Amino acid sequence: MTIHPGDRMAEVGTTGSLRVEYAKRDHHTIIARSHCTSPWHLFPPIYLDDSGAAYTLLLNPSGGLVGGDRLTIDLVVRANAHAIISTPSANRVYRSSSKARESVQTVRLTVGAGAILEWVPEHTIPFAGSRFRQEIRVRLAPGGAVVLWDALASGRMARGERWSFASLVNDLTIATASGGLLRERFSLGDHADHSAGIARVWDYVGSLYIISDAIPADKWKSLEVGICEILDGEPGRLLGGISRPAVSGLVVKLVARSAPVLTAVLEQLWTAVRLTLWGLPAVTLRKY
Repeated sequence: MTIHPGDRMAEVGTTGSLRVEYAKRDHHTIIARSHCTSPWHLFPPIYLDDSGAAYTLLLNPSGGLVGGDRLTIDLVVRANAHAIISTPSANRVYRSSSKARESVQTVRLTVGAGAILEWVPEHTIPFAGSRFRQEIRVRLAPGGAVVLWDALASGRMARGERWSFASLVNDLTIATASGGLLRERFSLGDHADHSAGIARVWDYVGSLYIISDAIPADKWKSLEVGICEILDGEPGRLLGGISRPAVSGLVVKLVARSAPVLTAVLEQLWTAVRLTLWGLPAVTLRKY
């Protein structure tokens, strides 16, 4: 049997998985169980303040994804636990051959009763010619809360690669205990520079989802007002809006001119969420 180069190309890729389970012990959240296969690595949790929340960095030392990669994350936060998750650096998606499969990252997040998950990874940078699919699935138990940040660069701007990836699919679902569902999906193809719509003239796109059925209406209203003030603070460098989805919570959408602007606004938004909803201080992340 003759094996053609194109057939071998379709077999390229890494399959890696990460499974983590958090639990509340005394006044701290700990990692109760964990397992990972290459390229995933898990740092021990750090405690940034006296809230007992476990801050954990998820590390992919390979530097990014190539065509054919299949990476999964399964993360569970048990009842009343509190986990903060981030990454040390941006998630890079490298160029793929036209015959290579797309790279896929699947994230499954389960938040127990009365638990809080703050999922705040660095943004994704899809290189020119890359093919990437991301699926994020969140399930909330009664009283559970998720703060989820998902951001994307238009490419490597310094190399003139804005919106020049081959394909990108982002599929997000957040399911609540009451049966409510938030679903968002977008797909950009070879002509992303045209199909990106209003985002086409911006360099970064970000989405912040704050969902919980345990927050009183007056706190949602106060947070909404505070977020609007933050979004109005960077005219010309930032454009953003806020909406109330079908489930209990808020969704913030924004586009930014630069990574520093995106990062600064995220920090302000995140601080407002923590202070307004739970009376918690701002988080100063350590990336090492």
